[in-house]
Amino acid sequence: MSEAPKTEQLSGAARAAAVQDIFRRIAPRYDLMNRVMTFGMDRRWRRFVVRQARLPEGGKLLDIATGTGDLAFEALRQVPGLTVIGADFVPTIMQVGRRRPSGERVRWIAADALNLPFATETFDAITHGFLVRNVIDIQRALAEQWRVLKRGGYVVCLDTTPPPPNLLRPILRFYLQKMIPLIGTLLTGQRDAYTYLPNSTIGFKTPQELAALFEAAGFVDVSYRRFMLNTIAVHWAQKPR
Repeated sequence: MSEAPKTEQLSGAARAAAVQDIFRRIAPRYDLMNRVMTFGMDRRWRRFVVRQARLPEGGKLLDIATGTGDLAFEALRQVPGLTVIGADFVPTIMQVGRRRPSGERVRWIAADALNLPFATETFDAITHGFLVRNVIDIQRALAEQWRVLKRGGYVVCLDTTPPPPNLLRPILRFYLQKMIPLIGTLLTGQRDAYTYLPNSTIGFKTPQELAALFEAAGFVDVSYRRFMLNTIAVHWAQKPR
């Protein structure tokens, strides 16, 4: 009997369903694992993401793949009078966010990043954390972001990136492929979820490749910055005025 394919080996609807199931199962311990896996540095990355979004006071933000709302809450903290829409295709994980302090300040919406239920040019900025590595069609996701973003607005993307080929690469791969599944098993009991996450990182786009996809979608002034020994990248880009 052949072994079932791993989530990162799936494509299309099967991959989307598998990813949705993973995030549904890890929802209760999602925040804890993020803090532990990143040694608490994820908070710094999210502060940087919100600054790069260049949100105006009283503006409107769409945070896609909002999860428990880490980016959404950071945006509310930084920008007075902000309206935040938190969208995710896993309702279970948003329920965790709703119960957080100030959860009522975010408008939580179940939505597919490939078919956003919003009118054209609705938002002043769009943010997302760990979205593009998990969608089945990155170009379609970026096209939808282009559509709902106002002219002159910014999109900011936080995601993992493959360890670059240097002396640290073997150590980083060991941490990703061995330590993260072990930690995930101990804290959540979901080893397969925390095997998929690092494996999908190793097979993901380089920062340069992802920047090229933003440019192909029509965005301009595409830039990025790396964090955590080059295993995390934040990209930001503008929709032309």
